This record gives sequence, structure tokens and C-alpha cells, in this order.
Amino acid sequence: MNKVMKATGFLLLSGSLLAGCGETAQKDEESKEVSQMTEQASSLDKEMQAYKEFSLDQLDQFVIATEGFVGAVKAGDVEKAKELYAPARMYFERSEPIAESFGDLDPRIDARLADIQEEGQGEEEWSGYHKIEQGLWVEGTTKGYEAIADQLLKDVKELRAKVETVEVTPDLMITGAVDLLNEVSTSKITGEEEIYSHTDLYDFKANVEGAERIFEIFKPKLQEKDAALVKTLEENFASLNDLLAKYEDGKGGYVSYETLTKEDTKALSEAVDHLGEPLSQMAIVVE
Repeated sequence: MNKVMKATGFLLLSGSLLAGCGETAQKDEESKEVSQMTEQASSLDKEMQAYKEFSLDQLDQFVIATEGFVGAVKAGDVEKAKELYAPARMYFERSEPIAESFGDLDPRIDARLADIQEEGQGEEEWSGYHKIEQGLWVEGTTKGYEAIADQLLKDVKELRAKVETVEVTPDLMITGAVDLLNEVSTSKITGEEEIYSHTDLYDFKANVEGAERIFEIFKPKLQEKDAALVKTLEENFASLNDLLAKYEDGKGGYVSYETLTKEDTKALSEAVDHLGEPLSQMAIVVE
């Protein structure tokens, strides 16, 4: 072998060795990161279990409330169905971060007509709570909605059963809390969620309660890492809840969203936005 070939071979070998070392180092780094993430997640086992128990309890209540709602629909009792509609949905709204894990069930239970149309589907494929909402508030009847009510209850029971299989992670909880507020600041603040019943404030309150529950679960760990953040979140949640309390109807519910002025909705929107940014900082619990 001549000198050029030897040199070339040496260079190729050196390059291979360097590449191999580089790949090994990268794999070691990735393995280290995975190990750290696993360790961080396991240190939050108690918090993840607490959130799963909260969600299961909410969905247990959701099944019971939906049974009552469906019973009223099938009995033809429009006023009773209207009375039960918004309180029943609050259980779903509080636990939506987990409920949304099942992409097929969530829209069957909770899709608006606009959601269906955006997916290129027709009104005949629309089902769930908002479909019946239209019947109650627009048509003033439950007639023709009996089969939809039966399917709704089946879907809600299926959702409850499937939630047993959900793997709760810190990311699901943190992202879920932020998403709950994002929902408020987009579809709920505009009044488009409950377009027929105008019971948006029930959903609004339930979303805030769902996010606040996640904060409360993480609070002891957050206190250790950033006491100032905990104080900020406590104050911001209190401010938002105080604003919502202004619209209670004195009977355990909320006034129609139609009664709110532009100033009212602006104040609520600003309070939600003020809470959203510090809420996203809860991610420090996994750092």
C-alpha cells in the first residue's frame, strides 16, 4: 500500500471514529435527558394521581348529571332539561384536558354546529349537548331529540370508562390548565360556545375551576421553587373569580351572557389574559 492510500485510510478511519464518538455522545446526552424527564415525572406521581382522581370524580358526576338531563329530554320536559343543561356541562368543562384525549368522543359530546361544518360535515352528523341545546332554546322542544339524547348518554359513559386508561403526565396537566384558559379567551368570551342558551358563564367558571384545580395540586411544589409565582397566581385567580361572582344569579347559577356589556366582557377577557402567562410558568415544577 502506498503512502497516499495509507494516509487516506487513516483519515477515513479517524473520521469514522470521530463520527462514532459524536453519535455516542449524542446518544448519551439523549439518554440522560430521558432519564431526567422520567425522574422528574416520577417525583410528581402524587400530583398526577391527584389530578386523575379529580378528573374521574368530575366524570362520575358528569354521567349522573347527563342521566338526569337525558331523562328530562326523553320525558319531553323542556324547562327541566334547560335547567339541567348548563350545570351538567360544567363537570365536562372542568375535566376537558383529559376528556380531549379521546378525539372521537369529545366532538360527539361537545361539538358546536360550526365545528362540524369546519370539518366539512353536514348537520345530520351533528350530535351531543349542543345539538340538543338548539332543540331546547331555538325550537322549544325535545321532540325528535330522544335518539340523540340516548347516544349522548352512551358517549358520556364510554368517555368515563376510557378515562381509566389515560396516562396523566405533568405536561398534560400544565398544557391542559393553559388550554382551559385559552378556550375562555377565544370561544367563550365571544359567546359562541353557547350560542343558543347563552349559558357561557357556566362554562367560563368551570374552565377556570379546572385550571385552578391543577394549580392547587402543583402548589406545594411551586411554593418550593417560586413563592412569588404562587402569590401571583393566587391573586389572579381570586381577581377572576371575584369578577365572575358579579354575574351570579342568586340561585346557584349565572345570568345570561347576553346581559353582559362590552365593558363587562373586556374586563373578563383582561383578567383571563392576565392569568394565562403566569399560569404557563407552572412548567418549572418539571425543571
